[in-house]
This record gives sequence, C-alpha cells and structure tokens, in this order.
Amino acid sequence: MSTKPAPTKRELRILKVLWDRGQATVREVWEDLAPELPIVQNTVQAFLRTMEEKGLVTHRTAGRSFVYRAVLQKEQTSRKLLGSVLDRVFDGALDQLVENALALRGPTSQELARLRQLLDEAERAARGRKR
Repeated sequence: MSTKPAPTKRELRILKVLWDRGQATVREVWEDLAPELPIVQNTVQAFLRTMEEKGLVTHRTAGRSFVYRAVLQKEQTSRKLLGSVLDRVFDGALDQLVENALALRGPTSQELARLRQLLDEAERAARGRKR
C-alpha cells in the first residue's frame, strides 16, 4: 500500500475534480468547486501546491498554467481511506462496518443484489484458496 498521506476532506474534493476531468488547471478546479464551496482561486492553488508536496498530485506546465493530475487512481485512494476506517473505527471487523453502513441508510434493491454478488464471489475465492 502507498505511504502517501490520506487526503483531507477538502483535498479529497479536489481529487474528485481531477479524477472526473483527468487533469485540470487551478482555474478549472476552482470553477468546478465554486458553485458548492465558498473558496477562492488562490486557496485552490495553495491546496494543490500542498497536495503536490504530499505526493497526492503532480503537474505539468502548459504555457503559463500548471495542469494538475492525481497521482493515485480513485480506487486506490478509496481503498486506502476505507481500510483506515475499518482498522481505526471497527478494529478490522468487516461485519461491523457493513452493519453500520446498512444502518446508516437503507440499501436499494440494486445495491442488495450487488452485495449478494460480491458475497458469492468472495465465497468462491475463499473455497479456491482452501484447495
């Protein structure tokens, strides 16, 4: 697993913009965030600079602009954050994490079907490892 620090809530929101766009300038990130967050462009620039120091993003120069992209894929970051929650909050107990997630909001029938599919796949994989 990566040794990069977990992103803060605001950094995660910036990463989501970069994942959606693939890459973006400071202005483009700011334009995506501005409708939902009271943030100025200079603050976005400062966040991106800090995120680059942390190894969360990298940039290339295009003319006079820096074009940023996320270093890790969304799935890698999601797994790292979830693993941290699983370990810190639930002491690694996956059943407690799922139970709490289900209690938080009732799943749709599609989500339940997907959970059943994932359980079936996990059971098949476990049987395969026992052989």
